[in-house]
Amino acid sequence: MALHITDAFDSGNIEILDAADPGRIRLEIRKDNGSDFYQWFHFRVTGAMGEQLSMAIENAGGAAYLEGWPDYQACASYDRETWFRVDTEYADGTLTIHHMPEADTVWFAYFAPFSMERHQDLIAWAQLHHAVELEVIGETLDGQTMDLLTVGEQDSATRTIWVTARQHPGETMAEWWMEGFLGRLLDDDDPVARKLREQAVFHIVPNMNPDGSKRGHLRTNAKGVNLNREWDKATPENSPEVFHVLNRMRETGIDLALDVHGDEALPYNFIAGGEGAPNFDERGQALLDGYKDALCLASPDFQTEHGYDVDAPGTANLSVCTNYLANEFKCLAMTLEMPFKDNADLPDPEFGWSPERCRKLGAANLDAMLALVSEL
Repeated sequence: MALHITDAFDSGNIEILDAADPGRIRLEIRKDNGSDFYQWFHFRVTGAMGEQLSMAIENAGGAAYLEGWPDYQACASYDRETWFRVDTEYADGTLTIHHMPEADTVWFAYFAPFSMERHQDLIAWAQLHHAVELEVIGETLDGQTMDLLTVGEQDSATRTIWVTARQHPGETMAEWWMEGFLGRLLDDDDPVARKLREQAVFHIVPNMNPDGSKRGHLRTNAKGVNLNREWDKATPENSPEVFHVLNRMRETGIDLALDVHGDEALPYNFIAGGEGAPNFDERGQALLDGYKDALCLASPDFQTEHGYDVDAPGTANLSVCTNYLANEFKCLAMTLEMPFKDNADLPDPEFGWSPERCRKLGAANLDAMLALVSEL
């Protein structure tokens, strides 16, 4: 069987330079449309069962986050459900993946992909719950739907919680996290979920960037715009995804906002807050610390020792979602980051940081929310 490589599917991304020799395959990652960002890859190899593959991504040295390559191991799967890590090395600007397939076809990716078809399945499942309303609040530049799930009904006693994920489409761990979060929130047999739904109404956008997700982008939408730098200037022409979500946020108000992401470099789960926002105060700090402490108790996969440097007071970049919302709504606003690599505190050499662990961490956030909801 002849060797065949393709990226012609949902979220695929690779350019083939030379695939004549399975032991010396030469590849490149394609840039996000209209942008210089690139790092996400996702491709399929057929016809190499039992052969030692050596696949060199030759432009890895120009990728967006070079600190993401050291100690990184690529993801592979035979069934697109279970994703395991394979031998990967980075040297002299080239990322080389080594693997001997045990089946005719194997998929490789920067992280376990979360397709737009799977997103449709998630939306379809969630809408059938008695407490859920599904609404299309707008369309993307490619004409895809901006899906909003509202859980519960607003009244004067309930808090308003917004949860968004995957502004950066290559950070697929964010929507795996969403599966776990929604799975528990909509579990009528879970006492934490039931109690939380009594005290808060949830507005949830499982995927903020459908176009970038389908196109196989790392960081931008169809036009090459980084959505997480648009919150102070979103327009229907450049960033309709943020424009429509922010308009709805202004209608509902916000008590707690959680924006879910992935980080290329740091092998930890952590939260960044809005400390640098002009309106951030002592109460905001107490709520932020309380949430992080509660999440530490709920999940050993979460920690507070490692993370981003904290902005000095009043210096936050207000084009970033968390900073903008913390300032505009004077609410508890947070960015939750997960690793592309592994959690160095609880490493798993076979699977690394995985979809299963993303879902567990998503579910654990309900415990932190319940611990804080009455104080919001």
